Amino acid sequence: MATKVAKTGIKREKGWLYYLDKKGHVSRAKMARGGGKPSRTKPQLVVKAGVEREEGFLYFIDKQGDVARTKMARRGRPTRRKTAAKKTARRKTTARKTTRRKATKKTARKKTARKKTARKKTARKKTARKKTTRKKATRKKAATRKKTARKKTTRKKATRKKTARRKTARKTTRRKTARRR
Repeated sequence: MATKVAKTGIKREKGWLYYLDKKGHVSRAKMARGGGKPSRTKPQLVVKAGVEREEGFLYFIDKQGDVARTKMARRGRPTRRKTAAKKTARRKTTARKTTRRKATKKTARKKTARKKTARKKTARKKTARKKTTRKKATRKKAATRKKTARKKTTRKKATRKKTARRKTARKTTRRKTARRR
């Protein structure tokens, strides 16, 4: 359970995060909501509590608005030590039997691990090959598209030149025929 360290009696407002700062005072910061631009407001000092922290405790502001602390959970370390002492006593009696079994299990595990890594390597190589072939195919397609685009532009230019030549030839023949008349 949590124990109260300092009675501050803070009344919380919506949209603010209340916490204990490095100096041991109660501060608050504007909470980010809606995923927009973060507000550039500095944290505000609410109450000067002057709480001195101890290692292994989590400090927070409880529902009544007072500073409280609880012991931090350390992933079950105390229970491991107790069970480890019991296991060492059991291991001494069955140590000889288990060493032989472990040796055979380790070799089997190593073999299966080697097979798995070999499979993974071959799978990686295959995917790498597929990726490179895909890249090459996309490059070829892009190159052919560029070539066809160039050909089309050159064809258009050539047809324009031909039509221009025809028009000039027609004009000159008309002029010649008009002079003859």
